[in-house]
Amino acid sequence: MKTGNQTTVSKFLLLGLTEDPAMQPLIFSLFLSMYLVTVLGNLLIILAISSDSNLHTPMYFFLCRLSFNDICLSSSIIPKMLVNILAQDQSITYAGCLFQVCFVLVFMAMESCLLAVMAYDRYVAICHPLRYTVIMNPRLCVLLVLVSLSISIVDGLLHTLMVLWLSFCTDLEIPHFFCELDQVIKLACSDTLIDNILIYIAACIFGGVPLSGIIFSYCNIVSSVLRMPSPGGKHKAFSTCGSQLSVVSLFYDTGLGVYISFVVTDSPRKTAVASVMYSMVPQMLNPFIYSLRNRDMKEALRKLISGTTSPL
Repeated sequence: MKTGNQTTVSKFLLLGLTEDPAMQPLIFSLFLSMYLVTVLGNLLIILAISSDSNLHTPMYFFLCRLSFNDICLSSSIIPKMLVNILAQDQSITYAGCLFQVCFVLVFMAMESCLLAVMAYDRYVAICHPLRYTVIMNPRLCVLLVLVSLSISIVDGLLHTLMVLWLSFCTDLEIPHFFCELDQVIKLACSDTLIDNILIYIAACIFGGVPLSGIIFSYCNIVSSVLRMPSPGGKHKAFSTCGSQLSVVSLFYDTGLGVYISFVVTDSPRKTAVASVMYSMVPQMLNPFIYSLRNRDMKEALRKLISGTTSPL
């Protein structure tokens, strides 16, 4: 049904990273490998933390939730892309596209909130060690996760409801491998001013506020560590925070890279490639960063793997 240049939408077309048929098997293999590594790596982190009582602390409680969030984020993007390549069908239903927009926004916002919460946990542990168990009690830990999840869900639903009000033109091709909010809004025929304003406000809230909290936490941590008299204490404090700083840098640096690609290039395909770095690479590398740079995690993973491979 069409009225003027507007249409009742039943589906969108996801053009992916390339339309070259010869490249599709390579892209399928690459994304399948990335997905399996992401899911298995983060699942190992969750199992290692759950099976080792020494890791039942606030720091690893939040890490466990971050790993689960990474699995959910990857699962909301990659499986649909793989199915489309196998079926040689680029379409995604209107409802499916809205669900994907919502889930990606929720899990992205949740990732940012969890990183800020984890930075606060390290701030309390290093700057207020004597009060750590009192401040970071189980009730507060659960509350911080629930508040982060609630705020993220509200953000995702708000953007999705705003998209529902839009009218779309006859061109329903999304030059991306998933329904990314900005690309969906660009297809609208109706006024998108409010949507764009909402995107910038959400970016400031879920990018700027957590990042400011992280910077504040680690500035205080560095200041506190430098005042420690013992070199061993300094090394232990920095090694504890090193893996988290690497994850934070990876997440926000790739996010900044995507933003720069939006500004500098008019090519949607280049922007889609940059989005891979932001929406998939950090989630895939997080388990490696935590397992390679954290001695407790390496020991827990060793016990888990040796326990599962030992004969009955």
